[in-house]
Amino acid sequence: MNEEMDKVIPVDIEDEMRNSYIDYAMSVIVGRALPDVRDGLKPVHRRILYAMNEMGLTPDKPYKKSVAVVGEVLGKYHPHGDAAVYDTLVRLAQDFSMREVLIDGHGNFGSIDGDPPAAMRYTEARLSRIALEMLTDINKETVDFVPNFDETLKEPVVLPSRFPNLLVNGSQGIAVGMATNIPPHNLAEVIDGIVAYIDNPYITVDELMKYIKGPDFPTGGIILGRDGIKETYETGRGKIIVRAKAEIEEHKGKTRIVITEIPYMVLKAKLIEKIAELVHNKQIEGIADLRDESDRNGMKIVIELKRDVNPKVILNKLYMHTQMQQTFGAIMLALVDGEPKILNLKQIIEKYVDHQADVVTRRTKFDLKKAEERAHILEGLKIALDYIDEVINIIRSSKTEAIAKENLMKRFGLSDKQAQAIVDMRLGRLTGLERQKVEDELKELIEKIKELKEILADERKVLEIIKKELLEIKNKYASPRKTVIVAKEEELDFEDLVQLEDVVVTMTHYGYIKRMPLDTYKSQKRGGKGILGISTREDDFVEDIFITTTHDRLLFFTNKGKVYSLRTIDIPESGRQAKGTAIVNLIQISQGEKVTAVIPLKKSDDIKYVLMCTKKGIIKKTSIEEFKSIKRNGIIAITLDENDELINVKLTNGEREVIIGTAKGYAIRFNEKDVRPMGRVARGVMAISLREDDEVVEMDLVHPDGEVLTVTEKGFGKRTDLEEYRIQGRAGKGIIAMKLSKKTGKLVSIRCVQPEDEFMIISANGILIRMKVKDISKMHRDTQGVTLMKLEDGDRVVSTARIESEE
Repeated sequence: MNEEMDKVIPVDIEDEMRNSYIDYAMSVIVGRALPDVRDGLKPVHRRILYAMNEMGLTPDKPYKKSVAVVGEVLGKYHPHGDAAVYDTLVRLAQDFSMREVLIDGHGNFGSIDGDPPAAMRYTEARLSRIALEMLTDINKETVDFVPNFDETLKEPVVLPSRFPNLLVNGSQGIAVGMATNIPPHNLAEVIDGIVAYIDNPYITVDELMKYIKGPDFPTGGIILGRDGIKETYETGRGKIIVRAKAEIEEHKGKTRIVITEIPYMVLKAKLIEKIAELVHNKQIEGIADLRDESDRNGMKIVIELKRDVNPKVILNKLYMHTQMQQTFGAIMLALVDGEPKILNLKQIIEKYVDHQADVVTRRTKFDLKKAEERAHILEGLKIALDYIDEVINIIRSSKTEAIAKENLMKRFGLSDKQAQAIVDMRLGRLTGLERQKVEDELKELIEKIKELKEILADERKVLEIIKKELLEIKNKYASPRKTVIVAKEEELDFEDLVQLEDVVVTMTHYGYIKRMPLDTYKSQKRGGKGILGISTREDDFVEDIFITTTHDRLLFFTNKGKVYSLRTIDIPESGRQAKGTAIVNLIQISQGEKVTAVIPLKKSDDIKYVLMCTKKGIIKKTSIEEFKSIKRNGIIAITLDENDELINVKLTNGEREVIIGTAKGYAIRFNEKDVRPMGRVARGVMAISLREDDEVVEMDLVHPDGEVLTVTEKGFGKRTDLEEYRIQGRAGKGIIAMKLSKKTGKLVSIRCVQPEDEFMIISANGILIRMKVKDISKMHRDTQGVTLMKLEDGDRVVSTARIESEE
């Protein structure tokens, strides 16, 4: 029992777990997941290439079953699962995964759609031509070898890698607590960068980028902007935005988007599935058909669009919602002397050049040793040929070969190897021609030895050899760049995702708002009955209607003098007869607060001020800048008197004239320069001196070549020349704009219009009529006008909107 107790070693569980985990982590980091900075390979890749080379599977030999390769690798170098080895072998053969494939595969090695490869018993493989460059001179003691897992064989620690594989093919790997994601590059560019570094070791990353423009993915695509590339190359980490290559084209009268290249590591089938899902869920509208027309000549995904949709908008939405735009998170992590390090571009090149210098030096030493050994033997042979008769006599008179060797060594001062060579010499070598060959070979070797010694004595010569050999590889294997790098567009604004179109926005007395396409309303003749524009609750009626675009922002001014902001596109689109959405669901207005004016804030350099007018005839002008950033809970726009409310808001450039109409049919026209700009919380100044029981119904801006259109609540209206409204000073009592009676009702609208404009009138019952301004009769100021809209009993006109001509 005591003996058994002696064998039990008490261990702290925490220490044991820590040490075991660190051992495991290190084995994953060094022995599995990360590439070596010198050859850019992980152990499994290196073992596959080395085993195939040992099997003689060179590009000039027939293919061999993949299962034979996997068996060789497993049995001799990599005692892990066969699936792991075969998956790696498959990837090395995929031209959509590798920028330069290292294995020449024969059979089904999977596809960019994500189809799996055929089983290893069906596929065949051999090394590709460029893979041989990874293994060149491996038998010339250029790299260190270590025993394999069972110490029966030796395997290389690193491959000579005569081209910069780490940058050319990149690498992906997840270790413990760290990951690597190095993008692939163009062989020619990387070699040019390395040559530039050899010529100037003090070159900066910025200067290197003149040669190495950026990643070059096997699947092509487009890289957006150079900032991510620069960051990656300077720090070893960065985000590179990659997009699919898509063209908008006209085909048989239809517009379509054709995708010919997709981002690296994206599966085509999954991408198509995602687009179909977005169309099905109505997240992207406007796509009529989607099909994959890819064939052996290349990729082709065709997206057919419906008529009248903006293809640019659809394309931007696809970039935003699918893998047609991907961020490649680059982490340039590799093993340097067995330690994981994040390296910048110059450091990777530096380490690669150091490795090549080591390979060339070791190869030169190996060649020198071989040359010296051969020269030594040739010198012996030369002596033998000089004294051939004597040599023959010594050999003939010696009892055994060993004695003959000894006698030759004594007589001519030869080494054991030289004497052996003489003893082994065939009689045919005694001819004069053979003698000349020996002398010529010796002469050549002496030159070669001199040259090799010079290389070893001069580091510059080693670098020149690296340069020369790299340029030879470039000439042999270089291919044009596949990935295009373009300047980055500014961040996608929501406008790039929303089709620009004219819309009608209506708002009811009880605060229901909706958006509809403008073409919902066809133009009608004067005096028409109109069409039903909105179905409202019985006691609700439409108060506000205006034309805007889907790209504009809307400012909502309330009866309490506050202003809120919304994008037009945020207002839900509804059918013609739908009630719309309660505004309280879209903006945070308080109880008892009611929106009284809504204006589209169009993007224009010409707009400098917001001009506000109240029911009691107060006008105020405030700089537009004060309304640029509006919080969700709104800001103060104007301070109102008791029982007053805001009725109209306009955007101006500070140079306009204003016309204001009252319910009793009076109007005043004055220059807005009469109103000085004030801060947001100011009250404003008098615009018009109102008569008893009168109130302001509308304010509009004057167009110099326009006409004044007046409309009453009973649907009467007319056009009048602007000249009939003389310019007055602000705060006057105004002049007659329209002759009113019981038949016409009060004035509800006064607007400045152009003959080519269209005009919309809406009634409390939600009836809309759209007409051409030129169809409305032209009359003097003091007339009552003609019927523009026939109203049912109890209905009345509540609002109008001017639709500007497209010109």
